Amino acid sequence: MSYHDKIHLLFVSHEAWPTFRPDVAVLFGKYLPRLGVTSDLVTERDPGDGLDTPGWGGGKALLCGLPAGRTGQYIAKSWHNLRMLAGFDRTRYDAIQVRDMPVAALIGLMVARIKDVPFFYWMSFPQSEGQIVRARARGPRAGMRYWFPLIQGTLGKWLLYRMVLPRADYIFVQSRQMLEDVASQGIARDRMTAVPMGVDIEMAQPQQVMPSDDMRLAGKRVLVYLGSLDPVRGIETLFEMLAIVRKQVPDILLVLAGDTPDDAHRDWLKQEAARLGVMPALLWTGWLPTAQAWRYVRAAEIGLSVIPRGFLLDCGSPTKAIEYMALGVPVVGNDNPDQALVLREGGAGICVTLDPAALAEAVLALLQDAERRLHMALAAQDYVRKARGYDVLAEDVAQAYRAVCKNRNRALPCAADHG
Repeated sequence: MSYHDKIHLLFVSHEAWPTFRPDVAVLFGKYLPRLGVTSDLVTERDPGDGLDTPGWGGGKALLCGLPAGRTGQYIAKSWHNLRMLAGFDRTRYDAIQVRDMPVAALIGLMVARIKDVPFFYWMSFPQSEGQIVRARARGPRAGMRYWFPLIQGTLGKWLLYRMVLPRADYIFVQSRQMLEDVASQGIARDRMTAVPMGVDIEMAQPQQVMPSDDMRLAGKRVLVYLGSLDPVRGIETLFEMLAIVRKQVPDILLVLAGDTPDDAHRDWLKQEAARLGVMPALLWTGWLPTAQAWRYVRAAEIGLSVIPRGFLLDCGSPTKAIEYMALGVPVVGNDNPDQALVLREGGAGICVTLDPAALAEAVLALLQDAERRLHMALAAQDYVRKARGYDVLAEDVAQAYRAVCKNRNRALPCAADHG
């Protein structure tokens, strides 16, 4: 089938709208529609969003509002997903896709079988395993904050690996590591495609993003960390690294372009920075619009990406390293599998273990070698254009959709073929 053959999905997503995840907003909202793959997005409206239905580049945004309480929110979203799936119209849609929700996926799979359309599952994170890990970290004394995610995660894991994935027509996963993890559960590799995080190559171009003119950067050797400061990220490791680097480079400045919703953890991070004596060498920006955050990246000599090792994060595909590379900034990162692959294949930085001394050694080596930084910056941009731009990734995804749709509908044309 050519890219002129259109496919329209009913896409039930875990993320609230508007989402800032590029693998939804950019891949499905911008690049796949150019290849004839559109989708109506089923999810909830972010409580901070306005009342008007926002524009969704992929098709329609089928949204629900949420009540204030956590239990009410769960019930409202579940009911919304059920209504949208139960009302699936074979004359409007060619397939059903569910992202990161095992229970909704089971319902979507059942509807897809009744309506005789393909069913796709998109797995960006092992949600059920994450719920189990969070529950165990809280312990039984946390009451329902322990029991609810433990039960939900255990049930979801069983449903996903025993009911949904073995019967799905096709599965998209976040990384090569996640593909191997899912395959270890008995799922055939030839029914999966790894779709790592990428970047909007039309937007992330160094010549289009001016370096930040923030006066606090003047006269500084600037490092940047872009992203979440949540506890799982282990950002305090960067403070220990900074304390070592600062002994040799007194004018070093680390820009933290991100935040955490956990107020207590943010306060703890600041206390830890003060304890290590690096507060004067830190610039806390909080969350910024992407365009503004990228300006700080462009002003930096090195981008930092640290991801603690472990099952939950090892199967991910870090976004920040790709963004640094696209913007022409060399990277110092640790050995997360996908990140290590990118840095190795792209020649875009230095990969070390997640250790303050190792990170500091890598940072100092690059700060002292401008020619090496330039070489890495050029290599990084070339690699991203060829391997991690969403224009390239969209081609692979669209091809997988078409192959599945074609094979399942040899006798029955896709609904979109009727206009």
